[in-house]
Formats: sequence, structure tokens, C-alpha cells
Amino acid sequence: MAQTVTAGDDRTEGAATTPALPDEPGPRSWSRAFGDLRQGWKQRPLWGYLGWQDIKQRYRRSVLGPLWISVTMAVVATAMGILYGALFGEDIATFLPYVATGLLIWYFISGCILEGSEVFIANEGLIRFLPAPLSLHIYRLVWRQSLFFVHNLVVWVVLVVIFPQPLSWTLLLAIPAFLLLVLNGAWISVLTGIVATRFRDIPPIIGSLSQLLFFMTPIVWQYDTLLKNPAVAERARIAELNPVMHFVEILRQPMLGQEIAWRHWYIAGAITVVGIAVALVCLRNYRSRVAYWV
Repeated sequence: MAQTVTAGDDRTEGAATTPALPDEPGPRSWSRAFGDLRQGWKQRPLWGYLGWQDIKQRYRRSVLGPLWISVTMAVVATAMGILYGALFGEDIATFLPYVATGLLIWYFISGCILEGSEVFIANEGLIRFLPAPLSLHIYRLVWRQSLFFVHNLVVWVVLVVIFPQPLSWTLLLAIPAFLLLVLNGAWISVLTGIVATRFRDIPPIIGSLSQLLFFMTPIVWQYDTLLKNPAVAERARIAELNPVMHFVEILRQPMLGQEIAWRHWYIAGAITVVGIAVALVCLRNYRSRVAYWV
């Protein structure tokens, strides 16, 4: 005779009260997005090594090696400083460090923008066949650009020694200013990198716009000088619509001992917060599709 199972049967009661396992978060979830960032950060030895190897590979078998980074920067800064200094009638002792510092900062910003738009496209093979977080490639890019910045910093040190600047305690502000640049380089790389994998016209468009942005940014011309000219002062204020200008100024002013204009910090901080928020939303919604788009 078949055994009747009652309501008090242990097996039935246990099965009925067993809690259900929580659902696995979907591909579009904040937990996966932040998990990607955490996993990428934990792999610091890997992307740190790869970033350094990128530089060594670029200058392999050359006599000077990575020192070519500083040599190129010094030649360009000296040539542009002397040329534009003569055209604008500027004192070379102040104008040459001004141009060199502006180029130092611009190289970092443009490197993050240009390489950021192709960061996932350039790593197509690794993304498809290596199970690694997407943020690893972002960290690698920003680390590589930071190494370039440190190499080029030698040029600034030499110019400050040759042409002493009125440096003060405000030089310490260069540290948080550079960290702000790093954060912006990261979110720009995430945002443009993801969009560019879907729309391949983005990298050449960004390349063209970056050339225009260089001349719109006070690197080889002085914004304060234009403000002192009553004939063009009002029109010169249009330059503040250029967001790159504010990031250049928050770092260049302490590095040259200039008076700190705090409005640049406020604007740069606001751009950073908004940019990070937009990049995180993009990472949350589309990170799972990058492997199919590349």
C-alpha cells in the first residue's frame, strides 16, 4: 500500500520552507558595473606592467629609449615658445615655461581623449579571448599616460631651474589638480571607448576636434593678456566655454606660481562629477555589449 504523505512530513515541510536563491544580477546592473571597476583595480600588477611595457615597446632598440619622450617634448616646447613669444612680443623667460607647462598638460589630456576613443578597439583580441574586466584596459591607458606625464615633467623642472618662477606653497595644489585630470581621463576613456566600439566614426571625429581644441585652449597664447586688452577682452571670455582650458589652468597655475583662480576649480569639479555619472551609466548599460561590438 502506498504511504500517505501528511502535512507534518519532515521532507515536505523542509522543501516548503527552503529559501529561494537570490536571482543573479543581469548584465545591466550596478553591481556588475562597480564589480568590473573593483576587479580591474585589483589587477594593478598586470595593467601596471602592461602600461610600462607599452612605453618600452614603443622605443625598443632606440639609443635613448623612453627619454625620447622628454626630448620630443623639449624640442616642441622650445620651438613653439620662441616662435609664438616673438610673434606676441612676450618675455621668453616667462613665456617659454608657460608654453612648456601647457604642452605638458595638453599631452596628457589629448592622450586620454585620443587613445580613450580606441581603447577597446585596440584591445579587441584581449577582450574577446581573455576573461578580464573592461576597466583593466582603462587603468592601463591612464597609467601609461601618467608615465608619459612624469617623463615630460623633466622638461618643466629644467625650465624652472633655468628660468626661476615665483613658486610658493600653492605648488602643492598641483597634486590634487593632477588627480582630477586622472579621474577625467578615466571617465572620458570609458565613455568614448564604449561609444566608439559601436560607432567607428567616433575616433576620426575626435581626432579632428582635438586639433581644433588645441588652438582654442590657451597653451601657446595667454588668456590673461587678452583680458587686459580692452578691445578684445569681452570676446576673449568666450575661451572659458572650452572645458579643457579649466583643467589646464588648475594645474598650470600652481606649477608656475601664478595666482590661483578658484573658478577654474569649481568648473573642473562640476565637469568631473557629471562626467563620472554619465560614464558609469554608460558602463552599466553597455559593458556587456563591448565584446560583441569590437
